[in-house]
Amino acid sequence: MSFPANISVDGLDVAASRWTADHVAAIALQPLPQAPLIDAVHANPLLPGHDLWDLWPVQNWDGSVAAFSGGELWMILSAPRLADPDMRHDMARIRLFFRRNRLWQDCGLLFPDDLNPGTREWSGSARYDAAHGAITVFFTASGRRGEAPLSFEQRLFLTTGLLDLSGDVPTISDWSSARQIAPNDGSLYVDVRLEQGVPGNINGFRDPFWFCDPADGRAYIMFTGSQAGSAHSHNGVVGLARARDGDGDEHFDLLPPLISADGVCNEMERPHLLIRDGLYYVFWSSQNSVFAPDGPKGPSGLYGMVGPSIFGPYEPLNGSGLVIANPAAEPKQAYCWQVLDTLDVYSFIDHWGLNGRDVSADPVLRRQQFGGTIAPVLKIAIDGKETRLMGKV
Repeated sequence: MSFPANISVDGLDVAASRWTADHVAAIALQPLPQAPLIDAVHANPLLPGHDLWDLWPVQNWDGSVAAFSGGELWMILSAPRLADPDMRHDMARIRLFFRRNRLWQDCGLLFPDDLNPGTREWSGSARYDAAHGAITVFFTASGRRGEAPLSFEQRLFLTTGLLDLSGDVPTISDWSSARQIAPNDGSLYVDVRLEQGVPGNINGFRDPFWFCDPADGRAYIMFTGSQAGSAHSHNGVVGLARARDGDGDEHFDLLPPLISADGVCNEMERPHLLIRDGLYYVFWSSQNSVFAPDGPKGPSGLYGMVGPSIFGPYEPLNGSGLVIANPAAEPKQAYCWQVLDTLDVYSFIDHWGLNGRDVSADPVLRRQQFGGTIAPVLKIAIDGKETRLMGKV
């Protein structure tokens, strides 16, 4: 089953824009926008004894990065340093960091132990309400508290806490009870509780990114999803939901996907939005391993599309969608890129310095070369439907 060609939203006929095999095939016809190589100097652990990966800043309502005491607050997925870094996802907790003058200060685990209704805390986004000194976090609860064995079920939640900048490190406390948003009934997006997929190729309903569309003043979240009813094993989409209230703190109604890679790619991870010069830029990350085996494959990298409104229609940036690629010499060195309003691009160091070696066959190498820390920050330039990688900041 495919989505209807046109679906009415607020009286407008909209349809999911397609990221197609032809778009992905076009990557091979262009020079790769390759990130600089990562070396041992960059791979020093930010938090010894822990692995860190997906990260996102606390943002203002307009999408800019919020400033606090001359710095920024960031949230980063974390886990104790394990013998096999691939197991980190089963222990993921969100940590709070304060960044100032390019230095990072660990502020500890973000949530109390009993807040998350799941078994792991996965990625999301955060919004600052300056009038009330409050921070709302939209996050993925993976699994269900008390379950055994662990499942890949994913649900979207929000919680709000109060920010305190008076101490040695910023703290957020007095968290509200986690409240589920946009429950998934399986009609538009795969119900991950029923159809989980397999490790390395799991279905998605995660990574909520909150934003306010200035065109209508409405609050939305976009997220990593999987197309319901697809005949393909690789059925990734960028999903969308809209809040019923103006503040975007109440129930979100699911809308049809913004972008579909059905039959092309299984995971369009950590989707996020940047509005610039009246155009809507949707970015996401995909790994080389999640492209359909019977079609063209893109590198592990940052991808994006651009359209005239939140509902599109969207066209792939640079004709293919590829914005930043890991270098061909080190195709796994970084992952999970996020573009900020400054066009700075943040990510984490994955498996670097492999020199052609295969981490899947060598658990010692897999641990040794997993960075588990923040990658060098990159900068891009945007001109309409084209982007350019400018290098490191």
